[in-house]
Amino acid sequence: MDYYNVLGVSKGASGDEIKKAYRKSALKYHPDQNQGDKQAEEKFKEVNEAYAVLSDPEKRRQYDTFGEAGFQQRFSQEDIFRNFDMGSIFREFGVNFGGGMGGFQRGGSSGGSPFDAFFQQSGGGRGGSRGFQSGFGSGGCGRTARPIKGGDLSMELPVSLNDVLTGGEKTILLGRGLDADKVSVKIPMGISAGKKLRITGKGSPSPMGGPPGDLYLHITTQFHPDFTREENNLITKKEIPYSSAVLGTKISITNLEGKQLKVRVPVGIQSHGKLRLKGHGLPSGPRGGSRGDIIVVISVLVPKKLSTEQESLVKQLAESGL
Repeated sequence: MDYYNVLGVSKGASGDEIKKAYRKSALKYHPDQNQGDKQAEEKFKEVNEAYAVLSDPEKRRQYDTFGEAGFQQRFSQEDIFRNFDMGSIFREFGVNFGGGMGGFQRGGSSGGSPFDAFFQQSGGGRGGSRGFQSGFGSGGCGRTARPIKGGDLSMELPVSLNDVLTGGEKTILLGRGLDADKVSVKIPMGISAGKKLRITGKGSPSPMGGPPGDLYLHITTQFHPDFTREENNLITKKEIPYSSAVLGTKISITNLEGKQLKVRVPVGIQSHGKLRLKGHGLPSGPRGGSRGDIIVVISVLVPKKLSTEQESLVKQLAESGL
């Protein structure tokens, strides 16, 4: 995320310029102005994250030094909002705290606090350690709300072809060092590259004390020395000598289960010709069902050097019109 771009300021912007841009964006994406608009809600979260970084001299210096990718590797969502004085921002928008961060009362001014985007409306009764009472307009119609969950995170999860074939389980580490959290992830049989797995509650913490977000794992396929994947088919390449291409032959292919499969190469096969072994690919879904195929792509090997005898024989073949 380009924090400067999110707030619409240049890298050389002063602190006052950043604060002014933040106020403008916060009001623009405030949920009272965009009720039910999920995109506005996500934009509001981005605006707050950008301000939390750029309003802190040290975090801003780290961001400018290491760039987006380097900063994200060094700072978690919790780090970004640590020591961020949200109370001062609330006060700037007319919010008065009562009894600490557990709850706060906003007066009856028109329009709500921009930080309402950190909350989702609760249909239940009043109260709750994290609730707040918000008056709207002159009617002062109150409502109780609770902090919404933190932001979602995403990461790639490489899986092997054997994991796709049989299903499996992987353990991933979230965080670093002694505080790293071990999470066990079940890999469904037949899962496709590009699919997402959601791990509930393993995303970013809520900056206002609500439930954490979710972690989304983007499935990618690990390298395999013999096969590449095309949907549920497995592609492998096999070199054969020129004589075998002319006369035909039999070759062996080892599938993912380790079984040797014999396949006949027809007479006169051309380079890049394909042979199909039905039902030896990957399953079509988590319950198994039909499997894809192994597709063997033939490559005709032309020798770079010939012995004297071989050269003589090839010349004879050439003279015969072959």
